[in-house]
Amino acid sequence: MERAFFETKVLADESGAISGLAWKFGAPDRIGDWIEPGAFKGLKLPLPMLFGHDLNDPVGAWDRVEEKADGLHVAGRLLVDEVARAREVRALVKAGAVRGLSIGFVTRKAAARSGGGRTIKALELFEVSLVSAPMHPGAKVTSAKSAAGAFALAESIRRAEAAIRGS
Repeated sequence: MERAFFETKVLADESGAISGLAWKFGAPDRIGDWIEPGAFKGLKLPLPMLFGHDLNDPVGAWDRVEEKADGLHVAGRLLVDEVARAREVRALVKAGAVRGLSIGFVTRKAAARSGGGRTIKALELFEVSLVSAPMHPGAKVTSAKSAAGAFALAESIRRAEAAIRGS
């Protein structure tokens, strides 16, 4: 019997610093969309940090967005000193209730994939949201600097299980 585990490395910082992998290359999202390396061109910073793709619920700003070999990495800050909602979201991240990231974009160039979804070659990224269940299973918060040790323990257990299974 195959068991599914959420992968997380959440660590929550009192200043609101947060980073993550907003899109993981090499795997489609839950509806079959696949974004190719190079699709994230011409990014304008800062980029809005929303909660749940709600344009009326900004909680911070992403001031570093970088496409690397494994995907789109983001870093920014929840505005915990300025915005009450950002303090609430930080508490959700620290508790592990919110551990995913999801991107909001407009497709500029894409082709249909056999089996469903699209291969996206160009897009315009306009926001990255903190979410509890991301569309892409590899999109996650990787740091928010100070979370409970339980998350580090969960990551260690996940790695040990993967090593035992040989994956």
